[in-house]
This record gives sequence, C-alpha cells and structure tokens, in this order.
Amino acid sequence: MADIKNLKKLGNSDIKISKLGLGCMGLSEFYGEPASEEQATKLIHHALDKGVNFFDTADMYGDGHNERLLAAALKDRRDQAIIATKFGIVRASGEYARDISGKPEYVRKSCHESLRRLGTDYIDLYYIHRVDVNTPIEETIGEMAKLVKEGKIKAIGISEASAETLRRAHAVHPVSALQSEYSMLTRDPEKEMLALTQELGVTFVPYSPICRGLLSSSKLSENDPSDVRKMLPRFQKEAYENNKAIADSLSLIAEGKGCSLAQLSLAWVMAQGENIVPIPGTTKIKNLDSNINSLNVTFTDKELQVIDKLLIEHKVLGDRYNQEGMKGVNG
Repeated sequence: MADIKNLKKLGNSDIKISKLGLGCMGLSEFYGEPASEEQATKLIHHALDKGVNFFDTADMYGDGHNERLLAAALKDRRDQAIIATKFGIVRASGEYARDISGKPEYVRKSCHESLRRLGTDYIDLYYIHRVDVNTPIEETIGEMAKLVKEGKIKAIGISEASAETLRRAHAVHPVSALQSEYSMLTRDPEKEMLALTQELGVTFVPYSPICRGLLSSSKLSENDPSDVRKMLPRFQKEAYENNKAIADSLSLIAEGKGCSLAQLSLAWVMAQGENIVPIPGTTKIKNLDSNINSLNVTFTDKELQVIDKLLIEHKVLGDRYNQEGMKGVNG
C-alpha cells in the first residue's frame, strides 16, 4: 500500500494538496443510495490516514447532503483537510433539471450556506460549478474575490469553462484551479485547457478520470433507478458497447503492466502534466486504496504512444451529458 507522502502546491496559492483527491459526490447521489454518516466518515478518515487531504464536494450534491457528510467526517480533523466546494448549479431536490447562476448576490448567499453546512469558517477552494452565460464572468469572480479578502474562501476555482472565460476570470483574480472532465475517453481539455492552465499556473483538476466507471471493473446497473449513467448518451446501447470495447482493449494494456484498468486510467491522466490532480470518486475503501496505488504506475514513452495510437484509432461514441447536463459546460 502506497501512502501519499509528497504534497503539491495548489495553483497560485500557498495551499498544499495531495497528488490525488477524493471526489465525494457519489456518497450522496447519482450512482446509488446515499452513504450513511458512518460510511462516509470511515472513508474520509481512511483517506486522511493514507495522505489524501483534498476533498471535492458541491452544494448541489444531494441538496447539501454531501457537504453535511463531509462536515461530520472532518469535525475533529478540519485542520488536516483541504475542502473544495462549488456553487452555481441550481436544481430542485432530487431533480436533474437545473439552472445556472453566477450572479454576485447568489455567489455570496451560496458561500454562506456552504460554510454553515460544512461547519467551518473558511472554504479552501471555492469553484463556480458551471459558467452563467447571462452574467459576465468578471462580476462572478469579482464577488468571489471579495470573499477571499473577507477570509471566507482561500482560493478561487472555475469548472468547465472555456479558454477565453478562464483568461477573463484570471485577469480579475488569480484562479487556482480549473476543473473539467478528463480521461482516456474524454480528451477535450487537450485542445486548449491543459496548455493554458500550465501557462497561467493553474492546477488542472480532472473529474471522472475513470469515465464514470467505464474505465474500471464497474458494471452499469440496469435495475438501479438512482444510477444516473443510464441517462447519459455515452452509456446508451450501441455507444456503450462501442466504448466498452475500447475499455476492454485498454484492460489488456493494464494486465501487461500488472495493474487494474482504473489504476492505468488514473496514472495516464496524471502523466499528462505536472499540474494535474485528479479527484476520482468512490464509496468503497478498497477502491480508494486501489486509486492511491495508481501513484506507483509509471509509463515509458513507448507505452504512452501505444495507448495514444489505440485511442486515436477507436472513436468514443456519445456525448458526456444529455442536453440538460450540458448547461454551462465550456461556458
């Protein structure tokens, strides 16, 4: 078992984060029944004990449930953790439909509510979850900058933004992190964002680095109504079969390296840049341990070329989200 011994500096800040974080969303919804406070606490304490200190949540995960779980788990260990939370997706409890808001008054209201649910005086990294195209990003970031001055947040992040929006945001206040979906099957950030984050000194935080379990041994549950993946184009019929075949080909490479497909996937993501810190989600301690051990997986240039050739030759089918889920993406 590999513990994470060395920390990385979060972009444009003095905050130190582990090389790999923990996405907490699945503890509350989208991939099954919500975790109990006891389950979540055991998982988060295990992460801390193994050196993972970077926890990613959002106000909309379980309508605040996720932030409350994290608060309970960190009650006596807040000083050991770096909390990243997000605002900007507005949805009714249990509903997938959403609106996007980056209005200054909503920024402040959301921050105060997250602070209350998290049971803390400050948020280490505060993201706008999706970009509100009806509110200039300068206004949203301007309000977040005020929260930094007030000590309510320590660093500013932005999620699923376009390159132009990131530049505009960064001109108002240094951005510390850009979060976007990135994996061997979702390579859109390679067009502009990876290079731009390196240029601006921003940490790139990939979510779904295992492609929502597609790049793992995880099975899609046909009978579980709480598994949101059944709604996503990439997991529909022919698209799913096509994409699963790509994953099976990658599994053979993983077997040759003596690691799991999920470990190969995480290691590949981290190999794409020094400023990359993925946040794979899990509800199980054994999967968390496996994810941490991906830090032991390294590649030769030739191995990376083989993977790249395979990915170029096989086209991924299906969009990441349905139309509703794409609101605010690449904004």
